[in-house]
Amino acid sequence: MEIDETPVQPAASEPESKLFLTEEAQYYLQKAGQWAYFLGIFGFVMTGFILIMAMFVGTIFTMMSSMQQTTTPIPAAAGGFFSFFYVLIAVFNFFWSLYLYQFGDRIKKAILYNNTAEATVAFGKIKSFFKLWGITTIVMISLYILIFVFVIIAGVGAASMMGR
Repeated sequence: MEIDETPVQPAASEPESKLFLTEEAQYYLQKAGQWAYFLGIFGFVMTGFILIMAMFVGTIFTMMSSMQQTTTPIPAAAGGFFSFFYVLIAVFNFFWSLYLYQFGDRIKKAILYNNTAEATVAFGKIKSFFKLWGITTIVMISLYILIFVFVIIAGVGAASMMGR
């Protein structure tokens, strides 16, 4: 199922309605843009830190597995898994930060220069941000449900093994 995201154009017979923003609404948008711009830049910095951590987590796990004296050491391959996981988090963080940064930058310019086209692009970026956030939320809820079902099945299996 594909969703059409093209803006709806009013029919020729309908009068075109315009949205007017008060000074107060423009002020709120400008402040939201400043915060989005700040959070976008901060997100880029955090993405860099996450990527640096991804480079070193493999080495950390290899050292931990070699230093561990128990009979069940941490597998050295766990470092590769965690490196991949950190890179995945960095990719998501990068796109969330990018959309916030682009929204903040564009909405500030739109308010400053009273530019409708720039505001439209800015609203498109914030829409993309919330769309990515929504998709991620749906995926996480689905994973939680799968984990919950797996734990229930494993618990029932373990309980049935104890009764023997």
